[in-house]
Amino acid sequence: MSFYRYILLPSLQKSGRMLVWLLKIILPISLIVRFLDYFGVLAVLAGWLNPVFMHLGLPGSTAIVFITSVFLPLYAPLAIITSMSITLRELTILALMCQISHNLPVECAIQGKTGTSFWSMVALRVVMSIIVGVILNLILPQQMGMPVFARTDAVVLNSVAEVLLIWLKSSLQISLLIIVIVTSLNVLYGIMAKYHLIDKLSKGIEPILKFFGLPVETAFLWLIGYIVGLSYGGAMMLDQMSEGKVTKSDAGLLNYHLAVSHSIIEDNLLFVALGVSLWWILAVRLTAAWAVVWIRKGYLELRKKMSLASVEI
Repeated sequence: MSFYRYILLPSLQKSGRMLVWLLKIILPISLIVRFLDYFGVLAVLAGWLNPVFMHLGLPGSTAIVFITSVFLPLYAPLAIITSMSITLRELTILALMCQISHNLPVECAIQGKTGTSFWSMVALRVVMSIIVGVILNLILPQQMGMPVFARTDAVVLNSVAEVLLIWLKSSLQISLLIIVIVTSLNVLYGIMAKYHLIDKLSKGIEPILKFFGLPVETAFLWLIGYIVGLSYGGAMMLDQMSEGKVTKSDAGLLNYHLAVSHSIIEDNLLFVALGVSLWWILAVRLTAAWAVVWIRKGYLELRKKMSLASVEI
């Protein structure tokens, strides 16, 4: 009874509110994309951007997915992806790019409140997503098959009614996916919070943080960022900062890491459900986050030495 009252019921209520909010974004966007495809706009866009996106191993029409991810949460580009005919190789590249660069106005604003420049976070995430796309295009196998949702039948839609029918079907599928993932995450977090498991886990991940070049004082915030992401966990992160448990410099390093790799559960489940390899996602994001932090630390150390040298002169 206590589990239902204090964990399950609040989690379901929270999931319901989040579902309504997400679907208000996703459904209109996915319908617009369906009509853009129907009227040939995506084909024109593909022709313009093919010369650029071919270096990423992507058709030009996928540019709208990346652009959408920059401004909105991952559920929006996810809905668009399921409306396209792309290979698993293309989906893998696109998934990593969107995971690094998504919902930038909101997430970078949250990071900006902790003392890290909003525009530096935007630039970092966009540049890193492009770098990752180029590298993946070089190392991924050319033949990886088709994703779970693959539209291999190349259905020709002859009327607006058919467009609406296809959109309704895909919308129901994506809605069910969101319900399962969001509710599961909220229940999991409710259990961890009730039994104080988050604090215990923070102690256990200190060696991992040292490997990534992060101060051990950031353990709790790192864990929050990886469990609920920058948007859902923003309030918790800001509270920890305001209490003085983490310094501004430590928070800055953490922001550089989380900018590239965060919400490791939710973000990954969304694309794994479509057929993307979990190991590709984890390996790329964690490696990129590791590199970004150590490069940042090297840059700060070099700038410090140059500053001291100028003072001595």
